[in-house]
Amino acid sequence: MAAKKKSKGSAVKMMLRTCRADMTSHGEFRWPRPDEDLGHGLGVAVAPDWDPSPTCGGGLHGLLDGQGDGGLLSWDVDAVWLAVEIRKADIVAIDGDKVKVPDARVVFAGDRAGALAMLRACGVTGVLPGDTATAGNMGTATAGNRGTATAGNRGTATAGDRGTATAGDRGTATAGYGGTATAGYGGTATAGHGGTATAGDGGTATAGYGGTATAGYGGTATAGYGGTATAGYGGTATAGNRGTATAGDGGTATAGDGGTATAGDGGTATAGYGGTVLVRWWGGARYRVTVGYVGEGVEPNVAYRCDITGRLERAQ
Repeated sequence: MAAKKKSKGSAVKMMLRTCRADMTSHGEFRWPRPDEDLGHGLGVAVAPDWDPSPTCGGGLHGLLDGQGDGGLLSWDVDAVWLAVEIRKADIVAIDGDKVKVPDARVVFAGDRAGALAMLRACGVTGVLPGDTATAGNMGTATAGNRGTATAGNRGTATAGDRGTATAGDRGTATAGYGGTATAGYGGTATAGHGGTATAGDGGTATAGYGGTATAGYGGTATAGYGGTATAGYGGTATAGNRGTATAGDGGTATAGDGGTATAGDGGTATAGYGGTVLVRWWGGARYRVTVGYVGEGVEPNVAYRCDITGRLERAQ
């Protein structure tokens, strides 16, 4: 790329990436600041190991126009965010997550907000990593990786990995891996692996492996392996193996092998092998809880309820 300044146009694209506070990245490669010449011109970086094959390694890597896998960026507080000019003809895509080029020119080095602002000033549009998006009633808000999306009544909020998505009444909130999704009355909240999903009355909350899903009255809560699912009165709570499922009065609680299923008065509880079922019932003066252990008079994967005396019986 030498020291020749590129002109803006279709032949030039932008790339977003991060590096350490000392401007080094993988393999201790040193990136220049915009006003720094490391032997190739101001702000110019050249890969010492260029390989045009569409595989990781052998080039300068980043997210084309800020799009791709935001988890590849550094979110450390002292990370330096780079807005980089690259030639369109040089771009090699890698699995749709990132791109690489043989050389590039750094036009901004600093914090995330400044790097995103530079990308937009250079014509980049769309959602960028860490964006915050807010929409009013009936609106749609979408935020990038680790961003925050908030939508009003009947809106839709979507946030990328580790982001936070909040939607109003009857809205839909979706957050990626490790994120938090919250939807209002009648809404649907979905969070990825290890995330937390909370939906209002009548809503549906789904969380991945090890996550927590909570749904209100009449709602449905589903959590994966080792997760916790809680549903209100008349709701349905389902948790995977070793998980915990709790449903309110009249609800249905189902847990996998080694899990615990707890159902309220009039509800049913089902647990897998090695699991535990707990059913609440009215004893005339107070509520009581009957506990059953799978393998000790309680069969695996069978729904149980309490009769009027508090004894566990197979639900019909």
